Amino acid sequence: MNIEELREYCLLKPGVTEEFPFDNDTLVFKVMGKIFMLTALPDWEGGNATMNVKCDPQEALRLREKYPDQVFPGYHMNKKHWNTIHINQGLTDQKILYFIDNSYDLVVSKLNPPNPVPLTPKGGTVIGF
Repeated sequence: MNIEELREYCLLKPGVTEEFPFDNDTLVFKVMGKIFMLTALPDWEGGNATMNVKCDPQEALRLREKYPDQVFPGYHMNKKHWNTIHINQGLTDQKILYFIDNSYDLVVSKLNPPNPVPLTPKGGTVIGF
């Protein structure tokens, strides 16, 4: 997987924006203003691509045990709720996309009030949760 594939996948999700709120190197994806994924662009350029994704605390621990060489406590994040995933290091692209989907869904489920604005997929129908 490359950074453009990752970026395009995230931007196809309803309500998603991308920005650089911290610096010019950290690409952040938000849904309705809440972060669900971030990645450091220099890591991609250096061949050590990673991303941070939100995760249920119990699931985060399980994934770290199941994938000890690819899934770690979230770097610079709350390690209870975030995992750092090493991309292109043995996990399939399908698994990477699953981690993104899971993070997105978790953040959307916690929006308060739930679904404050209809989330419309790019070129599609309004989604209700």
